[in-house]
Amino acid sequence: MRILIAGATGLIGKELVEECLDLGIKIHYLTTRKNKLENKEEYQGFYWNPSKGIIDDTAFNGVSAIINLAGASVSKRWTSSYKKEILNSRTQTANLIYNTLKKLEHSVTHYISASGISIYPSSFTNLYQETSNEEAQTFLGEVVKSWETAADQFSDLNIKVAKVRTGIVLSEKGGALQQMVKPIKLSVGAPLGSGEQWQSWIHINDMARLYIYILKNQLTGVYNAVSPNPVTNKKMTHIIAHYYDKPLWLPNIPKFMITILLGEMGSIALESQLVSSEKIVKEGFQFQFVNLENALEDLL
Repeated sequence: MRILIAGATGLIGKELVEECLDLGIKIHYLTTRKNKLENKEEYQGFYWNPSKGIIDDTAFNGVSAIINLAGASVSKRWTSSYKKEILNSRTQTANLIYNTLKKLEHSVTHYISASGISIYPSSFTNLYQETSNEEAQTFLGEVVKSWETAADQFSDLNIKVAKVRTGIVLSEKGGALQQMVKPIKLSVGAPLGSGEQWQSWIHINDMARLYIYILKNQLTGVYNAVSPNPVTNKKMTHIIAHYYDKPLWLPNIPKFMITILLGEMGSIALESQLVSSEKIVKEGFQFQFVNLENALEDLL
């Protein structure tokens, strides 16, 4: 099997590449940096520049599936120009791939797109399934809706479409976990806001394995990529502090302070999404890291 990955050099992409190569899955990947192009039989790079509509269409040769992880980080201050980048880096990439495939004879039968649980409204009580009709009226909620609409158009080409609504990805190599750990290790950690907001997390290895499961089983539709046991921000903070044997002596960081420090982006830390993984589990996927304690023991 040969697949094409967009976003192969990101946090999830690197883990996915490693898992795929271990399984003998050959990879074509798209990169905006010509100095990052490799030319190996099992791992071959192709240049693209989505903002200019440029793509090397030989990237699709022999490819049966596409996994699109491309998207600018949401963990930078949201200026008006950067908000456009967050949206365009997700929709333009999908549109460029779609419009290129429309013109080509190709062997692609499956398109798997990253997505986010930010589509679900913030709630301390609702448990969100993929069938939920409620949608967040927030910036990220709107981004996810546009992102998924861009993915859905591939069905017009008789290509199966899967959308992976991703929670908080925990990794030792970067991302949210490292940002949580830093202040705790310095003994200045504290829950954010009320601390009661739900955080639906997933271990980076389970994240990569879930993509491969969808790929190998030709699954279609929406899947939540979160562990079966979400925790509150307060509990996550306490578990990390316990692991490092650090005290939590500061009061919770108030909402207004988070807004002052992070601007609109601070809403990510304060929103509460209690999300279910039941659908992917019923499809037969088995999480290796079900509880936060086990995940942190592996990562920290």
